[in-house]
Amino acid sequence: MVLRYAFMQGTMRGVAASLVGAILSFAARGAQAEEPLKLAGTQLEPVTWTELAGWTADDHLAAFVAYQRSCQALLKRQRTDDQRPIYGALWNVCQKATGLYLSDPAAARSFFEQNFQPVRMARLGETEGLLTGYFEPIVQGSRVPNRIFHVPLYRRPPDLVAAGHKPDSDAFPNKGRIGRLNEKNQLVPYYDRGAIEAGALDGQGLEICWLKDPLDALSIQMEGSGRVILEDGTPLRINYDSHNGYPYSSITRVLIERNLIPREQISVQRIRDWMAANPEEAAKVRATNRSYVFFRITGLSSEGEAVGGQGVPLTPGRSIAVDGQHEYGTPFFIEADLPIDNENLLSPFHRLVIAQDTGSAIVGPARADIYWGAGDDAGRIASRIRHRGRFVMLVPRELDIMEARRDVPLPLPRPRTLQVVHNHSKSTVTTDNSDEHRRVATKSVQPVGPARLQPPRTRCSNCVLQPNQVRETVDRDRGRRDNSDEHRRVATKSVQPVGPARLQPPRTRCSNCVLQPNQVRETAGRDRGPRDSGRDLQTQRPEKKEFVARLPIGSERPHHSLPEPSNKHAPLHSSPEQAGKPTTRSNNL
Repeated sequence: MVLRYAFMQGTMRGVAASLVGAILSFAARGAQAEEPLKLAGTQLEPVTWTELAGWTADDHLAAFVAYQRSCQALLKRQRTDDQRPIYGALWNVCQKATGLYLSDPAAARSFFEQNFQPVRMARLGETEGLLTGYFEPIVQGSRVPNRIFHVPLYRRPPDLVAAGHKPDSDAFPNKGRIGRLNEKNQLVPYYDRGAIEAGALDGQGLEICWLKDPLDALSIQMEGSGRVILEDGTPLRINYDSHNGYPYSSITRVLIERNLIPREQISVQRIRDWMAANPEEAAKVRATNRSYVFFRITGLSSEGEAVGGQGVPLTPGRSIAVDGQHEYGTPFFIEADLPIDNENLLSPFHRLVIAQDTGSAIVGPARADIYWGAGDDAGRIASRIRHRGRFVMLVPRELDIMEARRDVPLPLPRPRTLQVVHNHSKSTVTTDNSDEHRRVATKSVQPVGPARLQPPRTRCSNCVLQPNQVRETVDRDRGRRDNSDEHRRVATKSVQPVGPARLQPPRTRCSNCVLQPNQVRETAGRDRGPRDSGRDLQTQRPEKKEFVARLPIGSERPHHSLPEPSNKHAPLHSSPEQAGKPTTRSNNL
C-alpha cells in the first residue's frame, strides 16, 4: 500500500509538471506570435506583386544567387528559443533555397512569390525611406612606416572592453557601453579620434599597416573594409572588427558649417586637397568625429568582393546594409530613381536586394546603404547617391502580417465638425462632415484656446445666416457705440466692449441679404417680443427658441467670445493618442 501510494503521488507530480511545462511552452509561443516582426516606429502595408513598379522586369536570378549566400550563413547558426519569429521563418525558407539550382530568372521570381509576401514599410507618417551607397576603397600602403606612408591602421587594442562581453566570443559588440578599465577597475570612455591620432596607442604594436593620407584611413573606416596594395604588390584585405564606442559624426557637415569649403564644392577630392593644404586645421576637423574603427586582416588576395556583417561576400548592386533591427538575409524590393550612370541623370532602380551588412549611420526601418563594389568607379557611384525611395520588405508567408500590424498606431482621422443645438434646459451634440457646415464653422470661429460650446447669439431674422456669421459683422465694429436701444441690445449680446466706447454706428451689412445695418437691427428688435421691451438681453429671461451653432472639433474659443453659459461643457477633443551584428561602416563623410 505504501509503495502504491508513493507511486501514485509521484505520477501526479509528473502530470502536474507536464501540464505546467505545456502551459509555459504555449505562453512562449503565444508571446512570439504577438510580435512577428517587432519593428518599432514602423508602418506596414501589405501589397500585391502587381503593385511593385518594375518587379517583373528585374533580374530575380541575380538576387537569388545573393540570397543563397545569405542562407548558407543563416543555416550555420544554431536556432534558439529566444530568437524572433521572423528569424525562424527565414530559416525555414532558406532550407528550401539551399537545395535549388535555378538557371531561369522566371523560376527565381516564382520562388520569391511562392515563399514571401510583399509588405510596404516606412517610418510612421512617411511613405519613403533614404538610400545611400558605399564601396570598398583600394589604397596604397606599406607594412613599415616611412616618410610617405605614415598614417597607421590599428587592430583592436587589448584594453578595449564592452560591458557584458565575454573575451572568448568571436564578435565584439558595437552597442552598449564600450570603453576601458581604469586603475579602480571602473569602465571609462576609450580614447577618441583626437587622442588616437595624437599617439595614444603608439608603442603597443597594434599597427596593421601604414597609409599615405589621413583621408584614406578615414574612408576605409567609414566604408568598413578596404584593400591595401602594399609596396611589393601584395593586396591586404582588411575588414571591420570593433570601434571605440563613440557615435559617428560627419566631417563634411563641419567643413560646411565652419565655412571651410562651400557646400557646392564638396567632394572627396576637394576635401583631400583641403586637408593636404591645411594639415593642422584638418586634424581639428577630423577630431570632431570622435569615433574610431579598428580592423582585422581577412585575406591576401584581390579576388572576390568585400565581406559584409553577415560574413558572406557582398554582391554589387544586390547587397545592402540595413538597421540592426532587421535580420540578415531578409529580401527587400527598392523602388527609386538614382544617378547611377550620371550625377545629372536619374535612372530607375527597381531591384530586389538582400540585407547582408549593417552600418552605424544606417538607422531606421526604411534605410539602406547599397554596395556598389570596389575601386574608384564604385566610389563615384556611391558618392552620388543620397535619394529617397520606397521600401518593400519580403516577409515569409508563414508569418501572420495582420498580427504584426495589430499594434501599429493609425494616422489621425480627418477633423469633423460639431453641431450644437441649444434649447435652454438641454443641449445636444451631433457631428456633421458636410462641406457647407465645415465652411461656415471655419469662417465664423477663430481657434484660440480649448474648444468650448459658445452661448447663443442673435442672428439676422431676415436671412438664413447663423449666429456666428452675424457676430462676425458686429465684431468688426467692436468698441463702437450707438445710442439706439436696438443696437445696444445686439452689441451687448454679441461682443464684450473693450477699451473706450466710440460713437460710431456699424458700417457693415448682413452679407447674405440686402438690408442696411439699421434695418438689420430693427428686424432683430422686432424679434424681442412684448416681454423684452425696455430690458437688456443679458438680464432678461431667455425665450424658448431653438438655434444651431456649428464648431469644428478641436477648435478653440475666440478671445472675444461671451462668458461661459450656466450649463458649462467640458473641452472637446477628437484626436486619439498616437502612438545585431557589428557595425561595419558609416556611409558619408
